[in-house]
Amino acid sequence: MEPERVNQSSRLRQTIETEIIDGRLAIGARLDETELAERFGVSRTPIREALLQLAMTGLVEIKPRRGALVSAPDPQLLIAMFETMAEIEASCGRLAARRLVPADEAALTAALAACAVAAAAQDPEAYYAENYVFHTVIYRACRNAFLAEQARQLHRRLALFRRMQLRARHRLGQSLAEHEAIVAAIVAGDEVAASDLLRAHVIVQGDRFSDLVASLRANTDAA
Repeated sequence: MEPERVNQSSRLRQTIETEIIDGRLAIGARLDETELAERFGVSRTPIREALLQLAMTGLVEIKPRRGALVSAPDPQLLIAMFETMAEIEASCGRLAARRLVPADEAALTAALAACAVAAAAQDPEAYYAENYVFHTVIYRACRNAFLAEQARQLHRRLALFRRMQLRARHRLGQSLAEHEAIVAAIVAGDEVAASDLLRAHVIVQGDRFSDLVASLRANTDAA
């Protein structure tokens, strides 16, 4: 495959992926190659390649005679992904508590304050954006570039579903309270508490998983 075409299909994949994560392309939406090619001003070949790349991530499902559809992972896979994310974030929190420097502490405090403003406004979308900043500050504060990159990649893969669960009733207030406890543990240098709190904050089970599944169904029905 020619390098220019590889770059083009990669750029298209990133654009479509962002639109799925941002909710502009809903779960169940059909991704018509011809329409996308016209929209982006390209041939169908790089569009097809981009959709195949997205199918490998699970964000897109390609069905015979129906083409490509925005998809949601199997519930068991979703649980496994959140379990993995929880363990990665727990490790980031543990290392951040051990290695925190003044600049990262200031950034963490500022990110927490921004989350509080969004929560007070009861604005899930604004809170989601500030929540992303909050978690990326923790990734940076762990001072392990490889671990931080793995965390960012999986966070992005789960972004759509993390955003959905923030729409559950009372979740913004709960999430903010969890953030406050996490920051307190990291600043205090309590590695065990920081790890345990982040794991509990990220993992989706029980009522939180039921709420997430309900949101997935609502998005699918609306598509």
